[in-house]
Amino acid sequence: MAATERIPVLMTPEEKSRIVIKARRAGMKTSQFMRVAAEQYQPGEDEKTLEAMIEQMNRSTERAERAIDAALDFVEQSNRRIDALLRSSGSR
Repeated sequence: MAATERIPVLMTPEEKSRIVIKARRAGMKTSQFMRVAAEQYQPGEDEKTLEAMIEQMNRSTERAERAIDAALDFVEQSNRRIDALLRSSGSR
C-alpha cells in the first residue's frame, strides 16, 4: 500500500542530521527509515513502569481534587450556618 498520510515531526537540526545519516547508512530514504524505526519501537519496562506511575498519579490527583472540593464546600456551608446563628442571636 502506498504511503499517503503525513505526520509532521519537529526536531533540531542536529537530530535531523543524525537521522538522515542513519537512514543513508541503512540504505533507506529518511521517511522509510522513520517509518521502520517507529514501527519497531517497543517501550521498555522502565517506560511501562513510568506510564503506570503517571496513571496512578493522575487518579490520585483526581481524588485529591474531589476531596478538596468537598472540604471547601463543607467550610462554606459551615460558615453560612455560623453566620445564620450569629444573625439570629443578634451578635452581628
